[in-house]
Amino acid sequence: MMFGVKVAHSLPGRTRFYIPKQLEISHIETWLRSFPGVYSASYNQVTGSLLIYHHITLSLYSLKLFIHKYKHTLKQAACSWKKAIPIIACGTVFLVNWYLQHSSYPAVVKVLSYWVSTFTAISTSYEVIKDGVVHVLKERKGNANTLTAVSIFASLYMKNPGSALIITLMSTISELLTDYTSEQTKHYIHSVLKLDVSYAWRVKEKGVEEKVLVENIQVGDQVVVFTGEKIPVDGIIIEGNGTADEASITGEYMPREVSGGDNVYAGSVLQSGHITVTVEKVGGDTSLSKIVKLLEEAQEKRAPIQNIADTIAEKMVPVSFGLALVTFFLTRNLNRAMSMLVIDFICGIKLSTATALYASIGRAAKEGAIVKGSDHIEKMSKLNTVILDKTGTITEGTPVVQQVIATEGFNQEDVIRLAAAAEKNSTHPIADAIMKQAKDWNILIPTRDKNAQIKTTVGKGISTWLDGKRVVVGSLRFMNELKIKTTTLLQHMQNDENVIYVAYDQTLVGVVSIFDKIRSGMHRAVHNLRHQGINDIIMLTGDKRTVAREMARRLKLNWYHAEALPEDKAFYVKRYGRTGAVMMVGDGINDAPALAHADVGVTMGAKRTDIASEASDVIITSDNPEMLSELVGLSRKTMNVIKQNFIATFAINGMAILFGALGIFSPIVGAAIHNAATIGVVINSARILWLGRETNESQILRSA
Repeated sequence: MMFGVKVAHSLPGRTRFYIPKQLEISHIETWLRSFPGVYSASYNQVTGSLLIYHHITLSLYSLKLFIHKYKHTLKQAACSWKKAIPIIACGTVFLVNWYLQHSSYPAVVKVLSYWVSTFTAISTSYEVIKDGVVHVLKERKGNANTLTAVSIFASLYMKNPGSALIITLMSTISELLTDYTSEQTKHYIHSVLKLDVSYAWRVKEKGVEEKVLVENIQVGDQVVVFTGEKIPVDGIIIEGNGTADEASITGEYMPREVSGGDNVYAGSVLQSGHITVTVEKVGGDTSLSKIVKLLEEAQEKRAPIQNIADTIAEKMVPVSFGLALVTFFLTRNLNRAMSMLVIDFICGIKLSTATALYASIGRAAKEGAIVKGSDHIEKMSKLNTVILDKTGTITEGTPVVQQVIATEGFNQEDVIRLAAAAEKNSTHPIADAIMKQAKDWNILIPTRDKNAQIKTTVGKGISTWLDGKRVVVGSLRFMNELKIKTTTLLQHMQNDENVIYVAYDQTLVGVVSIFDKIRSGMHRAVHNLRHQGINDIIMLTGDKRTVAREMARRLKLNWYHAEALPEDKAFYVKRYGRTGAVMMVGDGINDAPALAHADVGVTMGAKRTDIASEASDVIITSDNPEMLSELVGLSRKTMNVIKQNFIATFAINGMAILFGALGIFSPIVGAAIHNAATIGVVINSARILWLGRETNESQILRSA
């Protein structure tokens, strides 16, 4: 027996299992029939036997795992119901006890009701009492559960089990709300970012398609995806075309037209067409799996505000005990003293803070941004400076050739031919522009010398060897360093052009001007960031000063730093960081050092590199720059909600403590007010996740 599943007998293609738990017939049968290789499944609810007809190559181990997965799903559903049992039990018993105690029933009935109420209060709060006692024994200090346990026993000592029931009831509700918000965040992440595909169509020899488990797909295989199916792997299309919904990966709601040579990602839905994909990544290596892992890890990273909340809450425990003792000595009234115990500041502060940050991470994920930890939410709310990389962040990162000028003795085709010979294996956007131009002009690209190395000088250019002579493609600075004369062509170039110089055998062949459009939405993003109080918006670029100046002028940026190497970018980030919190936004390998040194590093766009993503704190999966201002808006709204909760918790509970000490409130009313306040601030935090989008500058929250 394994996983509680026992094999009764097994023949090739026919297996009978015994499953001890009673299951829903239609559900278990439907579940099994969805498994690749299973032809039919028949479950007998009386005997608990499951008869399966399947392909002879299907292993029993795989079937057992699949059945266990179904049982685990049922178990999770059962657990969610168990969490509600204390609420139902306490609420029911409280109402029955209150009715019986205020009616003319015999004394024996009232006594029985009293003991049932006492037993219910203790049993439903057992875990809370246990944690409170153990924490005192181990840590030599109390926590929130210690206070709750003491107030429950104090209520029972005063022969008031109703108060104990209310304490348990409402504290359980507030805990459940926090858990619910956290689970909703996780559920949303998994529902939007889940593969939910158990099989794939793998192409065998001679083009025959076979249905296999996704787990059996390997890198290098070819899989076919049909209309309406989820793409099960990351890969490149080698045949076919269609329309892919990539909202779960990129955050873009508009479907993308895909065809041969395009990348596709696991979790995307092929809305129309049919494609054959060469597999590049499977399982945990896919973009989808990495996104889910990052988001799950994010909920474990604590923000400084959470540490502050925990510190305040911890210090308030002895304060509550002290107030209770002082009240008792002054009034000699146990009821008033108990009011000090049933009303505390701990639950509201801790639960609402954690809930707000969980909800904020979930809300960002919904809009297409992966925030790697709640500490980054807090940091984004305090930003003074935003630094933007130019290529691929401010601009679209897909430049095109605008102009080609050849020197005497050469023509335009020579310039592109030599440039393409050096750039054809590069992934730089400028290389893409040159290769596209070579393709448009039908230029045959020469083959580099055998064993010729490609030498890339970051921020300057690239060089290689052709027919025994060196080809150099790069900036004016690079040409000057290599002592290649360039003065004859400088007067022809416009100030706002990105110029690439091409040289062959220490002779300038020509220049290529590259044009890269400003990304759609970038003007609005800059405007919205200023509207949110960020006054310093800076641009970093490896381009020359004239190009950077013109770009900064168009976007109305505060300043720019041109011809910046990776180490220069990191230096500028650290320099601006001395005067306040800095967000750095980039997408390439050369941005990674700067991203790592920023208070908040952000990578943006579908073309971001893995290294930049690793170095960053926030990943925006779409190409929408307005997400920058939306994230800042979300973080500030989140911190405002947390501040609201702090004020509400101290104000309401402080008033309740005062009235309790004066004897205006009974302990049961105090407990109700305290827990109602806790529930209120938790709901206030949770609404970050529930609210719809705005249509004005910051679209993350409506009115949080």
